[in-house]
Amino acid sequence: MAISLQDKLVVAISSRALFNFEDENRVFNQDPAAYVALQRSQLDRPAAPGVALPLVRKLLAFNTAEQARVEVVVLSRNDPVSGMRVFRSAKAHGLNDIQRGVFTQGRDPFGYLRPLGAHLFLSANAADVSEALRLGYPAARVLTESAGASTNYPQELRIAFDGDAVLFSDEAERIYQAEGLDAFQRHEVEHVTQPLPDGPFKPLLAALHRLQQAAQAGETGGMRLRTALVTARSAPAHERAIRTLMDWNIGVDEAMFLGGLSKGEFLREFEPDFFFDDQTGHVTSAAAHVPSGHVHSGVTNPP
Repeated sequence: MAISLQDKLVVAISSRALFNFEDENRVFNQDPAAYVALQRSQLDRPAAPGVALPLVRKLLAFNTAEQARVEVVVLSRNDPVSGMRVFRSAKAHGLNDIQRGVFTQGRDPFGYLRPLGAHLFLSANAADVSEALRLGYPAARVLTESAGASTNYPQELRIAFDGDAVLFSDEAERIYQAEGLDAFQRHEVEHVTQPLPDGPFKPLLAALHRLQQAAQAGETGGMRLRTALVTARSAPAHERAIRTLMDWNIGVDEAMFLGGLSKGEFLREFEPDFFFDDQTGHVTSAAAHVPSGHVHSGVTNPP
């Protein structure tokens, strides 16, 4: 019988998001041939952890001997020989469940998201992320300068999302950008009973919700999952966001309606393993405190 990833939460990740290849990347930008030679010379030297490695470690911890619920696939512009170092580094860091990878040697990798059925693509390459989002896949550019993940909750995966242009469409954000806060608030009150259209990260939230249900049923070896909505919305615009989640039959564990307050320190208290936001100012602020990714989506991120 053919092997399928259909029943799993599938995360595709670039080698630079998973491991700290920043020094190697600087060599690549100057001389690709020297980069390949450098990687070959370090095949037996495990790469240091990257920003998203703690997230990946916790995701894979949901797999049990009875059922593998998460699949992580390396999707990289690296050459196949450099891919050897990626797999060896994964093994050295105990990520033995990472067994699949696609290495394109400079060719655009995002087309392979389709056969993978990916629920998330994490990369340090902004152009690849933009194309993945255009194709309809949840994707974020990992800020490689982000603070490291907290170690306070080893048995609990924590993920935080912005709302508009991330979980939800940018419908309301467009009104805010064009007409200001008062018009935005009026629009949300007038349309409070109408669910917001889906945003690019709804499929990931839905997949995480299924994983959370398995955890609550005691099927994930003791691993738990906690989610948070962290948004610049405030009352009365908060209600439409909550009603939308109710319409989806998907809950979040925490919701922060900050009314324009800086998100960084609130995220520091929540301690997510990763945070997703569409606005560069918010995600840069967050990256000083927690691992963060920029979602190039919506009116604030023109093509």
